[in-house]
Amino acid sequence: MLKNELYLLDILSIIIITKTILGGLIMKFNRPCSFDFDLTTGLSSSAVSKKRYLSDLKNMYQDEEARLKIESRLTYEYYDLGLPEEAGELSFGTSILYPGKVGNEYHMTKGHFHQRIDTPEVYYGLSGEGYMLMENMEGDVCWEKITPGNAVYVAKGYAHRMINTGTDPLVVFYTYEANAGHDYQTILDKGFRKICLDNNGPVFVDNPKWKE
Repeated sequence: MLKNELYLLDILSIIIITKTILGGLIMKFNRPCSFDFDLTTGLSSSAVSKKRYLSDLKNMYQDEEARLKIESRLTYEYYDLGLPEEAGELSFGTSILYPGKVGNEYHMTKGHFHQRIDTPEVYYGLSGEGYMLMENMEGDVCWEKITPGNAVYVAKGYAHRMINTGTDPLVVFYTYEANAGHDYQTILDKGFRKICLDNNGPVFVDNPKWKE
């Protein structure tokens, strides 16, 4: 009986701590506030990042066998500060995409549409180099270079994916309407029409795995 009571106390403690943290965040976002982000690394001492490993990108690379051999590798991380997903709010943070390749395909993020398809987004390059690959449902595909000091505007209706073609982490600051939502499933089901390969430098080619 004592063991069960202690177990219940542990659960109650976790619930109380969680509610306290979330309540503090909500109160903080009700007033002006600030967060620190290192301009080179993109890391923050006042927030916790979400990490994505190659194991999270199953079947997204051309060489699935090569991905499986290194699937424990940290590919990217980003800061989701937990702002209320409401109209009138702005989500913002940094994203850090680490250098590397799977076979001859550069490291990339999963990529997504916004659930509210008419939501644009802005990415500002802080360090490293790479590309933002974008496409819309009608089949328009484009890519823009990301370098320090360069801002990429992702127009409404476009899926977007970061690709690191350099030797250092690709770090960006991003912002978008907090109620935009994320649609990862369409990319999981269809893929992007183009992929970026290393052929003595980055080249964009048709994705043989893309599904109509």
